[in-house]
Amino acid sequence: MIEFPPGLILVLGALLVPVLRGKLRAAWMLALPVVGFVLIYMLPEGNLIPVPAFGQELELLRVDRLSRVFGYIFMIASLLGVIYALHVRAAGEQAASLVYAGAAIGAVFAGDLVTLFVYWELTAIASVFLILARRTPEARAAAMRYLIVQVGSGVLLLAGLIVRWHETGSIAFDNIGLDGAGGLLIFIAFGIKCAFPLLHNWLPDSYSQATVTGTVILSAFTTKLAVYTLARGYAGTEELIWIGVIMAVFPMFYAVIENDLRRVLAYSLNIQLGFMVVGVGIGTELALNGAAAHAFTHIIYKALLFMAVGAVMHRTGTALASELGGLYKSMPWTAVFCIVGAASIAAVPLFGGFASKSLILSAAAKEGYTGAWLALVFASAGALIYVGLKVPIFAFFARGPSKPVKEAPANMLVAMAAAAILSIVIGVFPSALYNQLPHPVSYTLYTESHVLSQLQLLLFSALAFTVAMRLGLYPAMLRATNLDTDWFYRRLARRFMETAYALGSGSYGRFRAIATRRIERFVFQLYRHHGPQGVLARTWPTGSMVLWVAILLAGYLLLYFTDIF
Repeated sequence: MIEFPPGLILVLGALLVPVLRGKLRAAWMLALPVVGFVLIYMLPEGNLIPVPAFGQELELLRVDRLSRVFGYIFMIASLLGVIYALHVRAAGEQAASLVYAGAAIGAVFAGDLVTLFVYWELTAIASVFLILARRTPEARAAAMRYLIVQVGSGVLLLAGLIVRWHETGSIAFDNIGLDGAGGLLIFIAFGIKCAFPLLHNWLPDSYSQATVTGTVILSAFTTKLAVYTLARGYAGTEELIWIGVIMAVFPMFYAVIENDLRRVLAYSLNIQLGFMVVGVGIGTELALNGAAAHAFTHIIYKALLFMAVGAVMHRTGTALASELGGLYKSMPWTAVFCIVGAASIAAVPLFGGFASKSLILSAAAKEGYTGAWLALVFASAGALIYVGLKVPIFAFFARGPSKPVKEAPANMLVAMAAAAILSIVIGVFPSALYNQLPHPVSYTLYTESHVLSQLQLLLFSALAFTVAMRLGLYPAMLRATNLDTDWFYRRLARRFMETAYALGSGSYGRFRAIATRRIERFVFQLYRHHGPQGVLARTWPTGSMVLWVAILLAGYLLLYFTDIF
């Protein structure tokens, strides 16, 4: 039995990517996640690689059902990403994607906070290259904003780790809670990567600026790693329920008005994270199973949607809804795969999203969180409006300026087909996923009432979308940048800095003028007294100097004899 951290297979394997060429590089990259998946399957449960350090025990490989299910889906996502990017020739981008995926997998199997921190920061550093690889000014700016946020999350995690070590004397990564300052700092660090409300703007900002293939990879790991860490450290924390509700509802309005389809998908990703966070907050076995299952299915169908939009962008050069339309004739297979992804995110029965969302909704209803349940039902219905219908229609079926183009490259189609098949298989045979979840599942998905209620919800959502489009009530797709919480630093903070600079420049000018005048006056006085014509620079006659010496001597003698007598 080989007991080796699965994530390191990808990280170390990435070192050979720049050396290999052509088909050999492709074969090597395809083999890495396959070998990693097999290794995860073969690993026994337990703390397999304990390492004494710092007076503590590092757990480099902690295997249980929760880490295993996330390890499975991360390896699958890595394989799909490799297939989708086989046409890419940039070795740096390919290596970065492997390191990024491997670091996320390593973090999933970390049993202590120190090991988690190392992998946590590695994900941030590796993933930023997927944005920089696009090589545009907008991408570079977004990459810097992304890096600041991600490294900031790591700094908070390190601070929380140190404080918690001081508070409890332990660095174990188990249930943490919000009782101490260390737990709160770690909670915020996890929340940043999970795109909590007011901390989420990095998500649409950066994902929409990454490369076509980089966005697919980015969609799979960072935020779902954060969901895993919350499930591991904060299961049952009730505050997460209402945080998740806000996440599931608030970004919907931005997804509706957004013109850039990659930003639409980024906002919808944020919404689906809300479902997972609610499940973690409820904390029951059913809810945690729902959070893990939804993370699993969401990685697949959201990658599928990003692949479809990425293929469109690869062929047309744009992802703006206002510049697309009518592509179903030129890219029929991509259109079909996009519809499968849209059906999954809308939780249509027989598709993956239905199998996972249902667990969370059932858990919320069972535990009496009626408000949260209603909000999630509203968000689930909205998914058909802001993604399920919007993305396929505007990209493939609406009348638009798009010209006939070629179908997506073969490797892209293979990756999309694999993701689509997985979504359908999970939807048709949900037990295949349920059997891998952290806790035993005794849940019947396909009941008559459940299926009918879901179909009714979808029907009314489709009707609302159709009426809004017919009456011109649906927001027009405009070439614009919609700011949400990033308004505070992209507009308000910028204006503050500009105003501060203007005021500072004026004050500095006045200070400089006053200082210059005083220095000039000092130099003038100095020159007046010590210059060639100054009083102190004049030549005194010898007789005058003798007279002054005699006067000073007489004064001194007078004072001396006065003291004696």
